[in-house]
Amino acid sequence: MKDLSVKDLVLMAFYVALFMVLDIFVNTLGFLQMPQGGSLGVSTVALLLASYHLSWKKGTVVAIVSVFCQFVTGRMYLLGFTQFLLDYFIAFSVYGLACLFPNYKYFYSGVLITNVIRFISSTISGVVFYKTTWMGSIIYQAWYMVPTTIIGLILVPLLMKSLAPRMKKA
Repeated sequence: MKDLSVKDLVLMAFYVALFMVLDIFVNTLGFLQMPQGGSLGVSTVALLLASYHLSWKKGTVVAIVSVFCQFVTGRMYLLGFTQFLLDYFIAFSVYGLACLFPNYKYFYSGVLITNVIRFISSTISGVVFYKTTWMGSIIYQAWYMVPTTIIGLILVPLLMKSLAPRMKKA
């Protein structure tokens, strides 16, 4: 990542901005939010696209920057550093690694795997920091993570296919 071009920086900034716009949009619609944090993750589509378009290194930088942008775009539920790592840093930065997993035609396994990792990380946080049962945390996380995963599994392949002629690996 030593040789970042202006084009790389612009594309990375674009994906962070897209994440922020989508995150703000979801945060304005209260019915898409869970009471103790978590929401329909439409904004994660931007992180997944960054990974597939820019590679895992730049995609991970985009994802990490987006974590800190969430301080601006919406309510963050912070109960300590370890909870921040589980619910935000790990949960969102993992999206940058999506391109490392194989695609099978229109099934992008990286979308599924990164969402499962986020689900596991958030479930552990629910048990440890919110003092809920394993089943309670699983149900709570599934309420928004299953739709988030489905949206990613549908939108990312469609967007990548339609944008492919206009995209070149940065």
